[in-house]
Amino acid sequence: MSAQPSVAALAAEPLRSTGDVVRLFEALAAAEPFRRRPPDALALQPAGELFARIGDPQRTLRCIHIAGSKGKGSTALLCEAILGAADLRVGTFTSPHLQRWTERYRIGGREVGEGDEGELVAAAERVRPHLAALLGAPHPPGCFDFATAIAFSLFEHARVDVAVIEVGLGGRLDPTNVVHPLVSCITSIELEHTDRLGNTLAAIAGEKAGIIKPWVPVVIGDLPREAVAVVEERTTRCAAPLHRLGIEFAAEVKRTSAEGMAVHLDCGPLALDLTMPVLGPHLAGNAALALACIRHADLLPIAQLADAARRGLARAVLPGRTEILRRSPWVVADGAHTETSARALMRSLEVLDCRERHMVVSISSGKDLATLLPILASKASSLVATRADRQRSLEPVAIADWVRQRFPDLPVRVIEDPEQAVRDTLIDLPPDSLMCVTGSVYAAGAARAVLVA
Repeated sequence: MSAQPSVAALAAEPLRSTGDVVRLFEALAAAEPFRRRPPDALALQPAGELFARIGDPQRTLRCIHIAGSKGKGSTALLCEAILGAADLRVGTFTSPHLQRWTERYRIGGREVGEGDEGELVAAAERVRPHLAALLGAPHPPGCFDFATAIAFSLFEHARVDVAVIEVGLGGRLDPTNVVHPLVSCITSIELEHTDRLGNTLAAIAGEKAGIIKPWVPVVIGDLPREAVAVVEERTTRCAAPLHRLGIEFAAEVKRTSAEGMAVHLDCGPLALDLTMPVLGPHLAGNAALALACIRHADLLPIAQLADAARRGLARAVLPGRTEILRRSPWVVADGAHTETSARALMRSLEVLDCRERHMVVSISSGKDLATLLPILASKASSLVATRADRQRSLEPVAIADWVRQRFPDLPVRVIEDPEQAVRDTLIDLPPDSLMCVTGSVYAAGAARAVLVA
C-alpha cells in the first residue's frame, strides 16, 4: 500500500516541533519506493519547483559544494572547523545522519535543534506548505528535496557567511546541484550505488563531475586514473581551474598514535605542520582537501587561513570516522562501507595496541559482501552480524552465512538489534582488546547511541 496518504496528511498540518519535522521526513522516505523516478531530463524538476516556491534561497548563499564516494562528510566538517576558527558563521548540511535527523544541519559548529529547535522548525514550516502543494504533481518532491530545501532556507535566514553543502547521491542529478558554488570538490570515486550511477568508474565520475560549473575552481582527491580523465575533460569544457591532491597540494602524516596525527599540509603558498585529534591517513587527505577548498574559494587571506587551519584542525571532531569511544577496552565506531574506506579503517586500527579484535558489522543493502567482508573479517577474533537500519540494512543472517562459509574458524554470532549487539559484545571484552562497529554509517550511529551520552 502506498504511504502517500500519510505524507499528505502530515504535510497538511503546521509543523510545531522537531518531532513533527522528523515524522514528515520519515514519511517521505517511506514513500520513496512507491514514487516514479523522473527521467534524467526532469530529475531536478521536483526540487527546482520546491526551491522556486520558497524564493530560491540558495541563490543568496556563498557555498562550498562537496561530492564523492567517501570522505565528503568529513571534508565538510573539516571545512567547517577551519572556517569557524576564522570566526566565520558557517552553515553545514551533511547526510546521512548517525543518530538524529537534526545532525544534518549545523550552524556555527553546532547541531541545529540542540537546546533550541525553533530555527529548524521555522525553516521546515517555511517549506511545508509548498511541499504539500506539489505532492499531487506527476513527480512530487522527495525526502531529500525537502531536506535540502530546509537547509537552504535555514542558512539564508541565519545569514551564514559560508554554506558547506554535501551532495546526497552522485552529483549531476542531486538536488543540491542547483547551487552556484565558490568551489566544487570531489573527494573520491569508487564503485558504489551502481544501480543509480553506473557500473564503471568513468560513469560514476561523470555523475560526480556534474557538479562542476563554468569557471568555478575544482578541488579533487586522489582519484583513479579513468575518473581523473573524466573530471579533466569536464573542467576543460567548463574552463574551471583544477587542483589535485598529490599534485597541486598534498598531505603527509608524520606521526600517528591513539591521540591523533601530526600532519604536514602543503597547499601552494601554505606549508603547515599541525596536529589533528583523529586517526587515519585518509583523514589527513581530507584535511588537505578542506584547506584547498577554502583557499581556492578565496574566503580568507593566506596568513589568516594558515592560523585558522592550525587552530581549527587541532580541535576538529569527526563523529563516526575512526572514532574512539572507549579506551580500555578500545571501542571504535566507523562508517566504512566501501572497499577503500574499509582498508583505510583497518590500517588505522593498527595504531591501537590490542590482543584481540572483535567486529560488529551491519552492511546496507546493495553493498558487495565479497568486497567488504574479507577486509573486515580477515584479522578479527570474532564477528557479530547485526542490522543497524530496518529498511536499509542487509539481513544479518546473510552476513553471518557469508562469513562462516569463507572463514570457518572465526566465531560468528547474529544479534538482530544493533544496540544490543554492541552491549553484548562489550560485556565480555577484556581490557586489552578492541571492538570495532562498522560496515555502514547506521552501524557507527548504533555504537554512538549506546556509548555517547
